[in-house]
Amino acid sequence: MTVTRHFVLAAGGTGGHMIPAHAVAEELMARGHHVALVTDERGAKIPGIFRDAAVHVLPAGRMQGGPLGWVRGLRGIITGRDMARRMYETFRPSVVVGFGGYPALPALLGALKDGIPTVVHEQNAVLGRVNRLLARKVNAIATAYPDVQRLKPKYDHKVHLVGNPVREEVLALRDEEFPALTDESVFRLLVTGGSQGASILSEVVPEGLSLLPISLRRRLQVTQQCRAEDIERVRATYAEMEIPADLATYINDIPEKLNWAHLVIARAGASTLAELTVAGRPAILIPLPSAMDDHQTANVRELVEAGGARSIPQSRFTPVELAKQMQKMAMEPGALQNAARRAWNCGRPNAARDMADLLESIGTAPLMNTPVTVKPVTAPAGLDLSGAPA
Repeated sequence: MTVTRHFVLAAGGTGGHMIPAHAVAEELMARGHHVALVTDERGAKIPGIFRDAAVHVLPAGRMQGGPLGWVRGLRGIITGRDMARRMYETFRPSVVVGFGGYPALPALLGALKDGIPTVVHEQNAVLGRVNRLLARKVNAIATAYPDVQRLKPKYDHKVHLVGNPVREEVLALRDEEFPALTDESVFRLLVTGGSQGASILSEVVPEGLSLLPISLRRRLQVTQQCRAEDIERVRATYAEMEIPADLATYINDIPEKLNWAHLVIARAGASTLAELTVAGRPAILIPLPSAMDDHQTANVRELVEAGGARSIPQSRFTPVELAKQMQKMAMEPGALQNAARRAWNCGRPNAARDMADLLESIGTAPLMNTPVTVKPVTAPAGLDLSGAPA
């Protein structure tokens, strides 16, 4: 007999929220469950994910911009909540789980209104605003780190450490050996600043590499993500230094590049750190200072303390400092291999499995041999909310 449940996953429209949600969706569907995604227009456009699940775009107002902005934001949240509740009438979710970001809020509010069990997953080492708002009401709080700031001790009884789910392509790197590296072999460097790149990496990294000893510099091979406005300047700089460089505004094959790299220079987003630790790759990390609640600085703490990465605050991220840190990692015998092993030890490769176990343990009674239909929801102009799960 086929036993299935329905799960709604709600996530903000950035990779940091969407990638973990996608990994959990894949695990749930592999177990025979039906999954629907609630997100915003940005999330619905991220390529390569949620191809086999219904995707619902709901309004998700943000409370910003003064009194008029607050009114508009509240109206959007209420509209999104009511639309989610209409979806629940036919989809009948066993659990609604939020992965952070404002687009998750209406779906969770709708579930709370209808008495549907709810769970939130926090990818960062600081509890996000939406998750803080709902922490008291949800059934469980899943975390990626053992120590999460702004998570009140009174909620400890509902906290579950699961890690940050990653894509199967990254998980497959778990059993791969660290790339062979000798004093004479090519030294492969991956530089990535997130989905939009980071201008400061384009400014500092090429100049920092120019300060390295010639014995290391002549061995470099670089793959770097750049903003569109920076890419030609960076390409010319590398050409002048005679450093082979593959530059792109978006790196589609991150798992392949992680497997290729000896060292990664990156921001400290939650998904980046999860992928580094699952794959076991050493890194130099530059936390984004404008990140909400400075969560990227908190994110790096566990990995840096374990010896799997070095962190440089953006205020001190200069070519000289980068060159100094790279030499310590790249030229001391065994340093990179040791850092890779320590990063690997920080990985939580079973995060998607453990998250799915948690959701199954909380979900209401299963639906057996139940056909899946979702009545189309009347949406505002420009929003498509119809569809059924695969």
